[in-house]
Amino acid sequence: MAPTPRHLEQAAPTATESADPALSWPKGVPVPLVVSGRGAAALAAQAQRLRTFVADEPQLDLSELGYALGCGRAGLSDRGVVVAGGREELLVGLGGLVRGEGGVGVVSGSVVRGRLGVLFAGQGCQRVGMGRGLYEVFPVFRDAFDAVCEVLDRELGAGGVVGSVREVVFGGGGLLERTVFAQAGLFAVEVGLFRLVESWGVVVDVVGGHSVGEVTAAYVAGVLSLEDAAVLVAARGRLMEALPEGGAMVAVAAGEEVVRPLLVSAVDIAAVNGPEAVVLSGDEEPVLRVARDLSDQGCRTRRLAVSHAFHSARMEPMLEEFREAIADLSFSAPVIPLVSNVTGRLADAETVCSPEYWVEHVRSAVRFADGVRALADYGVGTYLELAPDAVLSAMVGDCLPEGSAAESVVVPSLRREGDEPRALMTAIAQLHVAGVPIDFGALFGATVLPTHISALPTYAFQREHYWLVGDGRGAGDVASAGLAGVEHPFLGAMTEVPGSGEVLFSSRLSLGSHPWLADHVAAGAVLLPGAAFVELVVRSWTMRWAAVGWRSW
Repeated sequence: MAPTPRHLEQAAPTATESADPALSWPKGVPVPLVVSGRGAAALAAQAQRLRTFVADEPQLDLSELGYALGCGRAGLSDRGVVVAGGREELLVGLGGLVRGEGGVGVVSGSVVRGRLGVLFAGQGCQRVGMGRGLYEVFPVFRDAFDAVCEVLDRELGAGGVVGSVREVVFGGGGLLERTVFAQAGLFAVEVGLFRLVESWGVVVDVVGGHSVGEVTAAYVAGVLSLEDAAVLVAARGRLMEALPEGGAMVAVAAGEEVVRPLLVSAVDIAAVNGPEAVVLSGDEEPVLRVARDLSDQGCRTRRLAVSHAFHSARMEPMLEEFREAIADLSFSAPVIPLVSNVTGRLADAETVCSPEYWVEHVRSAVRFADGVRALADYGVGTYLELAPDAVLSAMVGDCLPEGSAAESVVVPSLRREGDEPRALMTAIAQLHVAGVPIDFGALFGATVLPTHISALPTYAFQREHYWLVGDGRGAGDVASAGLAGVEHPFLGAMTEVPGSGEVLFSSRLSLGSHPWLADHVAAGAVLLPGAAFVELVVRSWTMRWAAVGWRSW
């Protein structure tokens, strides 16, 4: 029987089997591209090398380059990031790093010591469309936001509130100014922001919030489940909104010690936002009267546009019903340390794990300034605000203890105006420059370095010379070099010559190590005296035979 011919055929690789994984970078989102060096000069030189590389590669894919730079290069002490939407923008930004200049999309600086603290803003920073730019391009944000909106809609509907949180946030006919939707919408957006940066490897050391922002902080810290947090947020906003409108809130540029003596009945301090930043709240007429008194003393005042006088006695009619609404919630000890608005200190589990704390939280002043100082005392060096606008970021610096503000970095995640994905990528750039670890593999959505872009510019070594300082006498321990010390001013070390039974003595004589040689000069040349040669021979002979166990009598 004739043999049957056989052959093997290998199928063409599918898209999922390609050597270079397709990066899942969303279209239209600018890319953070990182460089670093040890020192400003090295950073500039590295930026120049990368600029030359990019200039020579007109078909370069920025997302692949960003991934390769983030995952394939060490992050050294001096760092720069260009957040670029295109090749030309990248070249301009790299040019700025080379010259040591800033610019749009350019972030540079040195690694900051300390922990990462995250702050969540409260009512007042909401805006129609907040989070929509992230919702459209980042699935992690979209999934987290939708999950929160689903439980909020259920809770609000049970309380008689009609409307979808998502629709209101993304443009629901002005309803976002209603307290119930403002607080619910902020909670949904801020949770989405936290889950998004968390998915990129950002590890938070401590959290805090301003007013209702502390509810978000408590949720991400593990104090409340999502369902219980939604119950609290929905009841809080619904009951506040149901209170009679009226009252007033006024921001005053003065310290608490200046304001407190002027308080009268029906006027409370609603917030202490800085050493000279206090908010008054209460009945309209007395609040405005106290504000005028402070203005007469030279303090700047500004009335806030609010529907209710929050954190004042005007909240008291809702407290009992709110207490009942949250009485059955389950609380757990925070897994991330949490700063309390009520005390301005790190919260203990016993305090925040009770309904009574959250009732008091509605009525009490927001001690934000004390909270920031508590964060600084805890070792926080980088502050990340997760909110629709940079509200708290503008206040943090004023609250920090003297001397620590210059050593700290404050990073807003979003701003009221501008492109949301670009703002968030800039925040990621700022975190990276400050030394906060970023998982660039997770950020770019791939795990294997693209082979066709792995040949990046090598490191721009600065080639500094480091001279060894010493007297040349070889006083160090020579054992680590396989040598034996001989403890003699003329001989430095001894070693056996393998396979020969012989030993080798080595040393170095110079005017630097033996200044007395200058006293023995012949015909203008420094010579070793003959007696020294005799001493070398005698000492070498003694050491040689001592090594094999012979001694003289």
